[in-house]
Amino acid sequence: MVLLLLYPLRKRMPFLRVLGSVAFWFRAHMILGVLGPLLIVLHSNFRLGSINSNMALAAMLIVAASGVAGRYLYSKIHLGLYGRKAEIQEILADADALTGIIGADRVVSDRIIAQLNGFAERGAAAPNGVITGLLSLPVIGWRAGAVRARLIADARQAITAEGKRLGWSRRVRRQRLAVVADLVTLHVAVVRKAAALAFYERLFRLWHVFHLPLFFLLVVAAIIHIFAAHFF
Repeated sequence: MVLLLLYPLRKRMPFLRVLGSVAFWFRAHMILGVLGPLLIVLHSNFRLGSINSNMALAAMLIVAASGVAGRYLYSKIHLGLYGRKAEIQEILADADALTGIIGADRVVSDRIIAQLNGFAERGAAAPNGVITGLLSLPVIGWRAGAVRARLIADARQAITAEGKRLGWSRRVRRQRLAVVADLVTLHVAVVRKAAALAFYERLFRLWHVFHLPLFFLLVVAAIIHIFAAHFF
């Protein structure tokens, strides 16, 4: 279990690069975090013992559960296990690019662009707390569906009016509406992802605050258990 310390040490101390890459020790940290508790449970023969051993076992299980929770949060804010971080600002920049493409079509009214920008700003706003952020996710999901339906309806009305004025066929109008609908759908989906990332990033930072003290509590409990087992 002491080997689990090598990952945070390697990440924060560049001179330890001779021990291997950060990605290698991150992988080892996760593997050992699963194998360690499993071996200790086998070592205990699936039975509870003295008070100090029970405390060490409980601390280990809490840290292991915390690690699983941290791995889940990590997967929510990274592109791939060792890929680059999916930054919220990068995703919002993609949304701005979509807005520019939609705005390039003069058939689509300025009101549609304004609503897209307003939805993006509300989605990017960081929640005030973890509970508020958790509750806001389904609200944003519902709002995204409503915004998408309203914007596509507005686009259909604008395209129909412009099509009649310029003599477009029904096929042309359907094609133009399909392009606008795809862009609106992509824009709304990107904003929803940005809102989810803002929540998971906050939760991941909070998890870091608790996980390290829990690990040191496990180390102390393990030292007490080993000392008691060999000297008493």
